Amino acid sequence: MDNHISKNSFSKHLLEYRSVEKKRLIISLLITSLTMLLEFIGGVFTNSIALISDAGHMFTHSFAIGISLVAIYIARKPACHHKTFGLFRAEILAAFINGLFLLLIVITLMYEAIMRLFHPIEILAEEMLIIALIGLLVNFISILLLKGNSNDLNLQGLFYHILGDTASSIGLIIAAIVIFLSGWTFIDPMVSLLISIIILIWAIGILRDSTRILLEMTPKGLTIDIIESDIKQEFPQVKEVYNTHLWMVTSEMMVFSCYMLLNQVITSTEQDNLISEVNNYLNTKYKLIESTIQVQFNEKNQYCAEQV
Repeated sequence: MDNHISKNSFSKHLLEYRSVEKKRLIISLLITSLTMLLEFIGGVFTNSIALISDAGHMFTHSFAIGISLVAIYIARKPACHHKTFGLFRAEILAAFINGLFLLLIVITLMYEAIMRLFHPIEILAEEMLIIALIGLLVNFISILLLKGNSNDLNLQGLFYHILGDTASSIGLIIAAIVIFLSGWTFIDPMVSLLISIIILIWAIGILRDSTRILLEMTPKGLTIDIIESDIKQEFPQVKEVYNTHLWMVTSEMMVFSCYMLLNQVITSTEQDNLISEVNNYLNTKYKLIESTIQVQFNEKNQYCAEQV
């Protein structure tokens, strides 16, 4: 007997929640994109590779916001006979492509920074300082816009990423002051290398997390062995759990299916109640939006199912 928790109510709730955040994201995207362009143009004008690197860092921030906004739009398209989960995973595919693109940006920035170490050029420190201060102000505004969204994993990640942007801006300000006071232009490419390492770490994290979802692997820190053991411990009437599958549609949507071998034959009503209890338990403890469970009473059926 099969039973499952419908994902329709969850999807509706997710879309409503994201719509509420849409205005904040749009405002944050606009001011961040403008600052990114300012830093890039300012980096070229002042000869500061560090400013250009921070513009690349802000690009990662802008792209992350863009992914969330695109996901809000795409995910509204209804599921159909050939897109049974809708298009929620489009944001994961975009994140994977973003991660690959960031690697190219990092390689370019690191190469330019190393060249600047061997061939230093004059840097307009005062102008660099003004642009860095503007960047810091923008990051503070973004922090205020996104602060308090602790229930949304994507916005949590975005919030911490902005904190990284803020640290970069502070580093740029310090570098500009040091260059202005001492004339040590080598500080600029050193800061650029540091920012590039931050972007590299973030890009690797994006690729790792998005690859796990695209390959339908279990979420980090959770395995089917944990859930199987938990079900048997919580429900004594369950003798064995097998043919178990757990995968992510997106970081917020996990799906589960399994066969349960029971200790004894029970009535249809008791089966329905048991499956309902297991589904509710999995939804509450592991936040699984959908669980499909097949009940078996005969061990022969288990072996047949494993051989199919």
